[in-house]
Amino acid sequence: MTATFWNRPATWKAFLLVGAYLVFFLAVGQLVGVVAGDDIDKDNVLADPASIFLALVLPIAIGAAALIVFAWRVGWLRAIFGPQPIRGRGWMWIGPVLALLAVVGHVGATNWSNWSGQQIALIALLGLCVGVAEELATRGLAVKMLRDAGHGERFVAIVSSLLFALMHSVNLLSGMRLSTVASTIVYTFCFGICMYLVMRVTGTIWAAIILHGITDPTTILSSGGIDQAVNAGGTDGWSALTGLATIGFMLFAVVAMFFIRGNATAKPAINA
Repeated sequence: MTATFWNRPATWKAFLLVGAYLVFFLAVGQLVGVVAGDDIDKDNVLADPASIFLALVLPIAIGAAALIVFAWRVGWLRAIFGPQPIRGRGWMWIGPVLALLAVVGHVGATNWSNWSGQQIALIALLGLCVGVAEELATRGLAVKMLRDAGHGERFVAIVSSLLFALMHSVNLLSGMRLSTVASTIVYTFCFGICMYLVMRVTGTIWAAIILHGITDPTTILSSGGIDQAVNAGGTDGWSALTGLATIGFMLFAVVAMFFIRGNATAKPAINA
């Protein structure tokens, strides 16, 4: 019954799926907080390994596992994790390369002495889980659903990136300022376009998972906080590299989405 419902293409089902995932993820986080709240540092979840694992890693790991199970139950694992049905052109590398340069800047700007080995390992694990969960939800499941509904790749790229950006609006529930959430949504929309492009140009979602999976932890380690990707402050060379690369890929993403072409359901598939 479930597989039959989800295998009937409809654009709105992509929004339903991402919304359902967010509700599930938030519910898991609340449950973990109730069960293990005494072991979580509510003032600074990054303060110790136990707090990082319980407050951050465990909920997103459970969310990622739930998405994988869902994809398996509806029979989409091979379609999502296999080769892309439509490949991209060389110009699409520009966005992912700039995003990777931002990662390099974060690594160079990090004060590694501020972090223990356990903290670094758990934050890296968090990045892996975030990469799997968020890419599977948006560049995997949502992209497949939008393509199956017959939409062209420009629509697919923009709507899947919008879904990815709106996922981060839940930060309002944690007390984050509206202005910060708004800037995060703009940043994540542009980042989502770049992740779509890396998936297209490499032909696999795994490339997007890996790039996403190293972006979040390096951002956390360099900034010392959660969801601070849009704060590219700092005057040293590494911070300047991060700032320039971040601004660069955001501007590129805005321009690039107007040049995305193709339709993955067209026969034969074409490069665009």
